[in-house]
Amino acid sequence: MSAASASTQTCPYLVLREPSAVREVLHRPDDFSPANALIAVTPLSGQSLRVLQRARFALPPVLASNDTASHAGIRKVVAGFFTPATVGAVEPRIREIARYAAATAVGLLGADGRVDLVQAVAAYPPAIVMLELLGLPVRDLPELKAWSLDSLELFWGWPDAERQLELAGSAAAFYGWLRELVLEAVGSPGRNLFKSLAEHGLSTPEICSLGYFLLIAGQETTTQLISTALFRLAEGSAGFAWDDAASGSTARDLIRHVLATESSVPTWRRIAARDTVLDGEHLPAGAEILLELTGNHESPDQASTAHGLGPTAYGLAFGSGIHRCLGAKLAELEAAVVVQETAAALQGVRLAGPEPEWLRLLSFQAPRTVSVEF
Repeated sequence: MSAASASTQTCPYLVLREPSAVREVLHRPDDFSPANALIAVTPLSGQSLRVLQRARFALPPVLASNDTASHAGIRKVVAGFFTPATVGAVEPRIREIARYAAATAVGLLGADGRVDLVQAVAAYPPAIVMLELLGLPVRDLPELKAWSLDSLELFWGWPDAERQLELAGSAAAFYGWLRELVLEAVGSPGRNLFKSLAEHGLSTPEICSLGYFLLIAGQETTTQLISTALFRLAEGSAGFAWDDAASGSTARDLIRHVLATESSVPTWRRIAARDTVLDGEHLPAGAEILLELTGNHESPDQASTAHGLGPTAYGLAFGSGIHRCLGAKLAELEAAVVVQETAAALQGVRLAGPEPEWLRLLSFQAPRTVSVEF
């Protein structure tokens, strides 16, 4: 256990890097609550709060931050949309969308001499797949992507007062859009997630709270995973050749390598719900903990794959225990398929331009652009 720094400020968290300690915390929810998981890293100013209040913005604990008895039932409803059978059945659709995006990238590359793979192939396929999987209409994708990045910065970044106010306005717009979507979905025929949650007994604010972060996490983190994988592949630093990634098995190995070393969600938070002991050390109630999920989780004691990864090397990338990411298998599948189709369609490309700017937040990271050329 150690304290470390976040951004340029002193880190207020106890940072856990040892995989066994991280896993233990995640498997002791009664001692280590997720109640702080979605709290803004930078406290919201009065002005920002007023912007959100005007939009009736509210985030009651429903799923990721829920430490009450209601969590299990709600999680079961959501899990019904991410079953192994459902994820397996959607693979042809993922490949169809990925091939179309890769073909579009080829056209842009031919016309302009270079293309940004983040926008061309990584941004939209995860959003389309997620909305279709949840039974929701596929619309307003550029706005959804912009709102998602703004909300991540608002809750996990270190914006100054002016920037925070801008981000609050964006979050309020997103919440208003989401509330309309929830009301529409609950009253529509057929099966969709929001209707299922209402039938389970959740109120509109509770469904909006769950939907707010699910619609972000369900697609933006996968976009970021794909972006990092494509950057490292083009850069050549991950030990995988670009042309080899046109193979499905190589693309999967690359994604698992990125998940183990620098996933899009490298850390997550917990708070000590009561005085407790971890690894022989006393932790007081209220102690805030930052868990390192990836970057320190290679498994040399396990049988290695051809690329040196043990079977559990990325085992904490999606969390563990009762709050483990329900979309883990979907995200891994989507990322591997998009990388494979992109590598197959754009043979012989290389990175173009300088090192890209990176998104660096407390719990999210990815290159903002991945520009390539022939």
